[in-house]
Amino acid sequence: METTEIRKIYDALERNVLILIAIPIPIFAFAYLHAQEGTLDWDLPHLPAFWDSFFLGFVFVILALHYVRFHNGIKQAMTGGFDLEEKVRRYAVATMQRFWVLFFAGFICAFGLMWFDNAGYTIAFAITLVFSSLGKPTPDRIIRLLRLKGEEREEIEQLKRRL
Repeated sequence: METTEIRKIYDALERNVLILIAIPIPIFAFAYLHAQEGTLDWDLPHLPAFWDSFFLGFVFVILALHYVRFHNGIKQAMTGGFDLEEKVRRYAVATMQRFWVLFFAGFICAFGLMWFDNAGYTIAFAITLVFSSLGKPTPDRIIRLLRLKGEEREEIEQLKRRL
């Protein structure tokens, strides 16, 4: 029935989000350890300081814009008069767009730290992790963001039970 389709959407979303969270972390960890120890010399070409500022600023801009874009997508799902399955589908699309941005922000932070040795990239990565942690899809988060009530809420709460 409808709950089965919603479960498929939710399970795929949860899996994909976890993958997008997990991939940049070891890469950033490697860049962080390299920046702290400095024992390896990668002999990277020197880039002008402009690019350091540009990439760091770019990360902060996309982190801000992803937040606005995500909540606009959620607002459209809530106010569009859609059935529950379509609301969840739109939530999943908005969430995947959000996590792709966070994925790329994590990579920019890792390479920025590796290339420029600027601690600002560590702060940006920490903010990226906060957004990832707070944005990870859960049934409770779906209920809260879509402001579900009654029967729709109960259907989403069914996702808490593993099959």
